[in-house]
Amino acid sequence: MDAQHLLAACRDAGIDFFTGVPDSQLKGLCDTLYATLGVKEKHIVAANEGNAIGLCAGHFLATGRPALCYMQNSGLGNAVNPLASLMDAQVYAMPCLLVVGWRGEPVTEVSGSPLTKAVKSSDLMACTPGAQSVTRATDDEPQHVKQGQVTLSQLELLDVPYMVLDKAMTEADFDAAFAGIRAHLAANRTAAIVVKKGALTCSAKPVYGNAHAMTREEAVGIIARLAGSRDAFVSTTGKLSRELFELREAAHQGHERDFLTVGSMGHASMIALGIAMEQPERRIWCLDGDGAALMHLGAMAVIGQRQPRNLVHVVINNGAHETVGGMPVCEGGLDLCALAMAAGYRSVCRANSPETLLNAIDAALSAGELAFIEVMCAVGARADLGRPTTTPQQNRDALMAFLQQ
Repeated sequence: MDAQHLLAACRDAGIDFFTGVPDSQLKGLCDTLYATLGVKEKHIVAANEGNAIGLCAGHFLATGRPALCYMQNSGLGNAVNPLASLMDAQVYAMPCLLVVGWRGEPVTEVSGSPLTKAVKSSDLMACTPGAQSVTRATDDEPQHVKQGQVTLSQLELLDVPYMVLDKAMTEADFDAAFAGIRAHLAANRTAAIVVKKGALTCSAKPVYGNAHAMTREEAVGIIARLAGSRDAFVSTTGKLSRELFELREAAHQGHERDFLTVGSMGHASMIALGIAMEQPERRIWCLDGDGAALMHLGAMAVIGQRQPRNLVHVVINNGAHETVGGMPVCEGGLDLCALAMAAGYRSVCRANSPETLLNAIDAALSAGELAFIEVMCAVGARADLGRPTTTPQQNRDALMAFLQQ
């Protein structure tokens, strides 16, 4: 179904404000929003999903109208607190429409029938956790398996009624199901549309990009080559970790020095801090992303307060949520060096080319204190970029063995 039909139904329901964190499963919706609204007064790409729920609450308080909040199902974790303690009927009873991309969707059975059909408005909340029998997960990355299994159960625990949108659903079927969602919103209750892979398409393709020439993979390769043999890396979720893995493969190196944070977006810097504090004689590199760093920006303040002299925090800033489609991060205007200095990082540099990156790395290594490097990069990755061939547990065990050497 074209995302334009979903947005038309939303506008008929009085929804005129849109916010959230992009997801590849929702690329049809995100691309349509960016192509039609950009990132202006009626559309904000939020720092994290909890913030987006707060925006929806503020919009409702000011206008009396619900807003739409889009997210990957992993983002439900960030949204649980405001959904339960702010929006819930037992607290402020404020509505918003959640549009949730269902990554790691399992093959389940409800009373012997596969849960693959669209949920009709009369069947909202009809599927309970106790009635589900998970047989296997769909083909997805490991960080999505558990989240995919518990997505519907999470919504049920939060008392959020939902409908499921899949590729087989017609516009007429959607309209019938959305009538039930609309009734919940009118009753000041939050409701959700859970979107399966390929269910939403986009007929108006936007153009994402920036003016930078250096690729993320090029930058990561330079850093990896200049690091010491005892140095360890923590890389953020998304394509950056995939690129680091492939760079090691191309160099015929092992992967024991790298922790690939395949999930938990925004937490790589805290993982790196935890390692750096316990191993002060070993240099730790955190390879972060601008969207990930922004998601839990308070981590930088904690790192600045602790002052680990052996930590180099590198943030690849391409101004975009590129791994999940390309929508902008803070409209491409995030000054991470200024934030790092305010947080207390001692050595702060910015690079926008291989030459300036080499200089920034040299400055960080010479400083011998907490360092921060913002690397300005282009949007995009190789079309043939692969995925790690090791499991998360194998990654964990290899790194822990390396750290004990």
